Amino acid sequence: MNHPLRLASVFLLAVLLPRLDAQRLEKISLAELRDRIQGGWAGQMIGVSYGAPTEFRYREQIIPKDQLPKWTPDRIRNALNQDDLYVDMTLAKVLDEKGLEATTEDFGAMFRQAKYALWHANLAARRALRRGVPAHLTGTPKYNVHAEDIDFQIEADFIGLMTPGLPQLSNRIAERAGRVMNYADGLYGGMFVSCMYAEAFFAKDPEKVVRAGLACLPAKSRYYQVISDVIAWARTNPDWETTWRLIEQKWNKEEPCPEGALQPFNIDAALNGAYIVLGLLYGKGQWEPTLEIATRAGQDSDCNPASAMGILGTMIGLSQIPEIWKAGLPAIENEKFRYTDFTFASIVESTLRRALAAIELTGGRRDKDAVWIQRQKAKPAKYEVFIHGSPQQRIPASDSRWKYVGEWSSPAQPGRQSSYPVQISSQKGAQASISFTGTGVIVSTNFLPTCGKADVYLNGRLDTTVDCYPDEDSPKYGESLWHAFGLPKREHHLRIVVRGEPVFDSRGTEVAITGLIVFH
Repeated sequence: MNHPLRLASVFLLAVLLPRLDAQRLEKISLAELRDRIQGGWAGQMIGVSYGAPTEFRYREQIIPKDQLPKWTPDRIRNALNQDDLYVDMTLAKVLDEKGLEATTEDFGAMFRQAKYALWHANLAARRALRRGVPAHLTGTPKYNVHAEDIDFQIEADFIGLMTPGLPQLSNRIAERAGRVMNYADGLYGGMFVSCMYAEAFFAKDPEKVVRAGLACLPAKSRYYQVISDVIAWARTNPDWETTWRLIEQKWNKEEPCPEGALQPFNIDAALNGAYIVLGLLYGKGQWEPTLEIATRAGQDSDCNPASAMGILGTMIGLSQIPEIWKAGLPAIENEKFRYTDFTFASIVESTLRRALAAIELTGGRRDKDAVWIQRQKAKPAKYEVFIHGSPQQRIPASDSRWKYVGEWSSPAQPGRQSSYPVQISSQKGAQASISFTGTGVIVSTNFLPTCGKADVYLNGRLDTTVDCYPDEDSPKYGESLWHAFGLPKREHHLRIVVRGEPVFDSRGTEVAITGLIVFH
């Protein structure tokens, strides 16, 4: 028999549950949703265009204020050619074609076919894909020494802009898309940025937005610790430059990128993510201070303001961006971004359609002129770590510790690469060998259109066959020919043997070596 009190409780729950659901639903008009999405894309375009002239020209130093380029409305056109945007948009197109449940392999298939210029983790991922590595592994340290570089961090904006108030869904999509090119902190960078976007639709306080992004990350991760420090330092230091110096002292270390190891250059996702947060926290929701600080922090000084201003643009919407900064947008809003089918106008509409689908997928609903969003509480991603150790020394290819057999030459290198002498051979059977003591190692190289294959022997055993062909017509400097981490801490012997074979449509059989980077 049903007890009267139990029946009353069931009846009460039946009455209250719809009200509780309604309390969790948050309303936003379609007009405002579109305005926020427009603001996010416009903010990226403004930020990347503003910072482009200073990109990586200031390393481990604050950009002097008088060196910042003067803004004119026509400069926004530069955004049409930026990889921050064209890779971002082509990843978004995968969701348009495959739906919100697109897999890592779906994203990988797009990347494998991409014809555009790429660098660092993106380039390593595409090369691995074209050499038969499955997409869910191409971002891992085994195949991608750039696993924790900034790449996915600068391309994840499309996820946050289509997941308003939905950080769990944002992380799910980021997990699938970001796996193609990044791992650990490199993956977390994209999750952090996209979750900040997701919160930016509803928050007016930049610190709340930053903390919402942090809530999407595992607390044990280095990325989480870096951003936590910046938040704490910003609360005690009124001067952003003081906090910048603290970031440098504690976190600008252990860069494994072949171009940056033991060099001022740093393209690490977490370090550059700290510069995004500097801009947001010290900019206090104001357009120009946020843009200036995120840029003046240096290193990747176009990508970092692009992310910061995309997030701030989402917080305030296109309608509230100061006129001088968006004045050049109408003239180009129907021009296509390079390598894509998208214009500013069409990527906004594409993002809006995906946002509406995401809202309905997660229990929200659409009325005629508004949507009701079932807001989610952030959950941290699973923890993973790239253990590479600290770079201890660089042994250039010209060093006497390298032993060469056969025909090798040392042609002059252009520009800033002249400080890295290169040894090149195309002779079948030519060898380069060296011994080192460490737990990790990178054979650094220049990717050249004339490159071919080589066999790599570690301690007398064939490890793998590699090549230094960039899969592009243009060379790429400061790259990895081969790398290994987690080695026993003892002396190791490395031997590289030229095969005299081209790869794909390369124009030669050369193998290039610029040096050895040893890690402990």
